[in-house]
Amino acid sequence: MKVLVIGGTGTVGSQVVQELLKQNAETYVLTRTEANAKKLPGGVKAVIGDLLIPNDVKKIFNNIDSVFLLNPVGNTEASEGLFAVNGARMAGVKRIVYMSVHKLDDWIHLPHFGSKLPIELAIKDSGIPYTVLRPNNFYQNDYWFKDALLQYGVYPQPLGDVGVSRVDVADIAETAAITLTQDGHEGKTYNLVGPDALTGAQVAAIWSETLGTTITYAGNDLDSWEQQFLQFLPDWMVFDFKLMYECFQRDGFLATQEDIDIQTKLLGHAPRKFSDFTKATAKIWKAAQ
Repeated sequence: MKVLVIGGTGTVGSQVVQELLKQNAETYVLTRTEANAKKLPGGVKAVIGDLLIPNDVKKIFNNIDSVFLLNPVGNTEASEGLFAVNGARMAGVKRIVYMSVHKLDDWIHLPHFGSKLPIELAIKDSGIPYTVLRPNNFYQNDYWFKDALLQYGVYPQPLGDVGVSRVDVADIAETAAITLTQDGHEGKTYNLVGPDALTGAQVAAIWSETLGTTITYAGNDLDSWEQQFLQFLPDWMVFDFKLMYECFQRDGFLATQEDIDIQTKLLGHAPRKFSDFTKATAKIWKAAQ
């Protein structure tokens, strides 16, 4: 089976690649340049192309059986996804696993949520057997906050006080590999979540325990968050994420017990805990010092 991973060099996609290699799938990764292709892990084959170039799209999916489709957050996300679906359809791809987002239907006004809706609809209309994965907020997003945690003792992600059922990327990748290579998941949508609904203060407390020092939650002031993160992120992304955090703070980003039960059955183990992620991450950070 030939599996193409789109988004295969990012946080999620790179782990999907590793899971596919464990299953001895013939694994390909889409990349825009030869230079990036040389950085791929051993055993992975590169497909050179750009999803926004029609002539590339006509070739990218040739002789591919299954596709993992992950489009990065950006102003062209919907276009890249729709071009990919059409390329896969024209090439006769036999299966698509698409990474969307949890609670898409509830918060469709959020730009990086709403951008995924036309892609989901196009996949369902394409005639290609599909599975949709809808993950919650990633544990691994906390990699971005390494300096804030270690140098300033602050956890800056404004998750709020209701709770977010954050998920480990390892669980997403494992689910992706299963649904790409095994039958029985066609037409299904899986919410991918963690076992606990964590508030911002609880996340800071877990980091405090893991790191053996006091980590303070920066709080829920989104105007202050906006001003701070405009120094690091493009304005369109800050605008988008601020709207998302408003939803987190108002409603939470919560899993149901049914979500957890379905995921546990699919993976054969319970969702990974945030505390296990922080312990593993702290060891990596310490080893890098």
